[in-house]
Amino acid sequence: MKFHLIESNPTSLTIELSGVSHTFVNSLRRIILNDVKAIAIDSVTFYENSGSMFDEYVAHRIGMIPLSMPRKYDEKEEILFSLEAEGPKTVYSKDLKSTDKEVKVANENIPIIKLAEGQKLKVTGKAVLGLPSKSTKFQAGMASYKAKSDDTFEFYIESFGQMPPTEILSRALNIISDGIKELQKEMKK
Repeated sequence: MKFHLIESNPTSLTIELSGVSHTFVNSLRRIILNDVKAIAIDSVTFYENSGSMFDEYVAHRIGMIPLSMPRKYDEKEEILFSLEAEGPKTVYSKDLKSTDKEVKVANENIPIIKLAEGQKLKVTGKAVLGLPSKSTKFQAGMASYKAKSDDTFEFYIESFGQMPPTEILSRALNIISDGIKELQKEMKK
């Protein structure tokens, strides 16, 4: 397999892979979409919501906000977020305050809810590490590819902000490598 970097920036990565099969490239894409874990707010507790949106709708919007993720993360760890706001104002993702300085919102300008005069919102949320196959809120990015020939592909990764696209690729390749090692171990039994 040969690798050629076409373009790299903080949010996207384009590479050319040659000497690989369509099956391998598609497997890499599927692992990025389904198996590369990310942190997301998984549960939200409401203490007050006098805004115009139902609790479930606000909780869903909060859960879909990408959170930055440190390289090393304990899977059992929970990060707490809090938000307290009073209208008139638009509540943005930057209003979510984290208990961990390394885990914070990846994009501060995502609108959550617009509060009218006197309306209040007070919530807390727990962020956990999860699989994208469980919920799209745990998806770190998107991946696609196009064939240039029978064994050469242009592969594209776009990050949602939780981690750089190079880290997404690295984690996906580690998942493939670990899977192969586990298969070899099982075959020796």
